[in-house]
Formats: sequence, C-alpha cells, structure tokens
Amino acid sequence: MLDIKWIRENPAQFDEAMAKRNNEIKAENLLKIDEEKRKKTFLIQELQARRNRIAREISAIKNNRPDGRDCPAEREDKILRLFEESKKNNAELSALENDFSLDEQLNNILLTIPNIPHASVPVGSDENDNVEVEKFGTPKIFQFKPKAHDELGENLKMLDFDQSVLMSGARFSTLSSDLARLERALSNFMLDVAIDNNYIEVSPPNLVKSEAMRFSGQLPKFSEEAFSTIDGYWLIPTAEVSLVNLVAKKTLSESEFPLRFTAYTPCFRREAGSAGKDTRGMIRQHQFKKVELVSITTQEQSYSEHERMTNVSCEILCRLELPFRKILLCSGDMGFCAQKTYDLEVWFPSQEKYREISSCSNCGDFQSRRASIKYKNKEGKTFFAHTLNGSALAVGRTLIAILENYQNEDGSINVPEVLINYMGGINKISLKN
Repeated sequence: MLDIKWIRENPAQFDEAMAKRNNEIKAENLLKIDEEKRKKTFLIQELQARRNRIAREISAIKNNRPDGRDCPAEREDKILRLFEESKKNNAELSALENDFSLDEQLNNILLTIPNIPHASVPVGSDENDNVEVEKFGTPKIFQFKPKAHDELGENLKMLDFDQSVLMSGARFSTLSSDLARLERALSNFMLDVAIDNNYIEVSPPNLVKSEAMRFSGQLPKFSEEAFSTIDGYWLIPTAEVSLVNLVAKKTLSESEFPLRFTAYTPCFRREAGSAGKDTRGMIRQHQFKKVELVSITTQEQSYSEHERMTNVSCEILCRLELPFRKILLCSGDMGFCAQKTYDLEVWFPSQEKYREISSCSNCGDFQSRRASIKYKNKEGKTFFAHTLNGSALAVGRTLIAILENYQNEDGSINVPEVLINYMGGINKISLKN
C-alpha cells in the first residue's frame, strides 16, 4: 500500500508512476477523497475541543460558590443551556466519529493501487519491453527431435494426466515412481541451497485468513485467482503469504535484519484468465509446489538483498546445469507489489524458447505498510521494513526443464549430477519393466 502523504506531496510523480504501470488512477481522484477526510478530521477535533470547553464551563459554574450577588436561578438556567449545547455537540461528534465511509473509500482504492516502479526499472507496457540482463549456459543441440515433457513423462508411465482429470479436473497431474522421487530430490536440494545461504527453513500454514492475504497484497486485487474455503480460509497461492505474515504487526530491531525465510509448500491458483494457455502438461496448473525465499530488511539493505536473493535462485539453476537467462521486467509487466523484479527463464527445447521459472522481487515498504511490519533504528526512530520474495524455484517447472534438457533419444532421462545423491544413487530414469 502506498503512503497517502507521499501521494499528497508528489501528485505529478504518482501520476507518472501509474502511467508506467498502465494504471488509469490519478492523484486528483485520490486527493479529493483525502481532502474530505482531512476536513472531517479537523471538524472532529473542533467538536472535541468544544466538548471539553463546555465541560469546563459547567464544572466552573457548579464549583463557584454563590455570593450575595449570585442568582441561583440564573446559574441553573446557564447550566441547562450549556447541557443542551453539549448534547447537540456530542450528537454531531458521535455521528462523525462513527462514520467511516470516507476512510473505507480511500483505503479500498489504495488497496488496489500497484507499487511505484524503482528508477532502474525500464518503462514498458508488457513482456516485449523486458530487458535481458544475462544468459547462463548454452542450449544443448540434440541429434534428434526433442520431445515435450508431457510426452516424455507419459511414455515413462510416471506422469499421469487422464486419471488426474478424472479425480480433480483440468490442470492437475500425478507424478509417480522415479519422477515423484525427482520432485522430492529437487525440493530438498533447493532447500539445502537456501539454508546454505543463511535462510531459515519454515514449515508454515497453507491455509490463511483474509487478513493475511490482504497484508501480503493478494487481496483484494487477486481474489479471483485464489481458492477459498466455505469457512473463510484461503489456500496460499505462494508461501510468500505465510512467510511475510511471520512478522506482521511487529516492531523489530534494526540489528535483527536481514531476516531470511525459506519454505517448501504446495501453492494453489485458479489461473483465471489463462483459458487456452499451456493447457497441456505441467506448466500452468491449479496446484504446484515451490521453494520460496522471503527477506525482511531495512530500507537501506533491500536493493543489495534483492541482488543476493536473485543470485541464490541463479545458483540453483547453475548447479543443475540448466541453460537460463535473467530478465529485468519493465514497469508494465511487474507484479502488483513489486518495485523491481528479475525473472529467471529456463530453456525448453521442445518449445525452443525460454520460460519463466523464478521471479524475484523487491516490494519496498509496500507490503509492510499493509501488514504493519516496522523496525527501530539505533536512534530509536521507527520505519516500515522492506520485504522481498523470490522463487527458488518452482519445483514443477524445474522438473519439466530437467526432463526436456536431460532427455535421451530412447526416452530415458539423465539425472543432473548434483541430484544423484538426493536420488539414492539413481543416475538415469528409464521405463520400468
């Protein structure tokens, strides 16, 4: 959530930032509501002051001892007039204090406004305006036509779609045998890399309340993308939700930062608006698994931490020897909460293109304002923390990348060297007899 005070002081900069984000909201619209809200606050303060003044006057009259010149009837009449004035004043004050319509109107709009892009983010409207930062590795040249991951998995009889559709519907799949083991090996390897880079492993709740979704920026913006239960819980679309909420409503010490958390969880997304996209295979599913990284930092630490976090995800792909590239997203393609985002895209031989496998974002104080995540510096001053999140990695897409990049002409799959110990010594996945 953005600071309305900042918008008030920088309306032109706000409008420019929203234009970069392809958002039509204008500062003028917000500030009209803000001005009405401030007028109301000023009126409440005036009414409170008048209430206190009347109370003092009544007390003074009651405590004033009558003398020969004092008329008891006049005193009582004056007290009655003051009581009537107090009654009218308090009714007006109560009505204003209990009217939250302007607060709710302004807050509801602020909750739907995306974050301000960092100065280093390229201006653009969509993915075509993203900037390639660096490439890692070279795509393998196959001596045969490489198959897609879904065909490879089904031929191995370790990836099932038909029964999964029968039990759960479209965009679900089931792994078995060595592919299920490979998924587990990948998650353990990713967690180990994260832990080696000083992230604390967490096993968080996968069901959260609406407040937790709102704090992390998922609500109200992405309500149609998330799954909810009949009793008010939400299935997490990413472990970022749970990990950010570990420090919600807390005021920490600057010396505790940076905090780094990692978690391996299932993630659930409706994929609303994705009709016709990646309908075959495991690329875009309602349920998938991911190792998430979340950092909580001071304002000064967050951009160096962003580079560090992205390098952890890069390390995983490098050690798996998968060809990939690092992309700096443009202003129009970034996620709602992000100030700056790097995407990592891995090479898919069957599609002959790079596909996203990780997204690492610095959210600045956008989430912490929603979640009231604060810290005190050495001088005792209080600030909102900065939050960062990244995938390290999406496990299903990493498994897909291994299937396609490590395939052999006979349909078997070589296991990346770094995973062989995690696979109990298995170095090749083949059709079982």
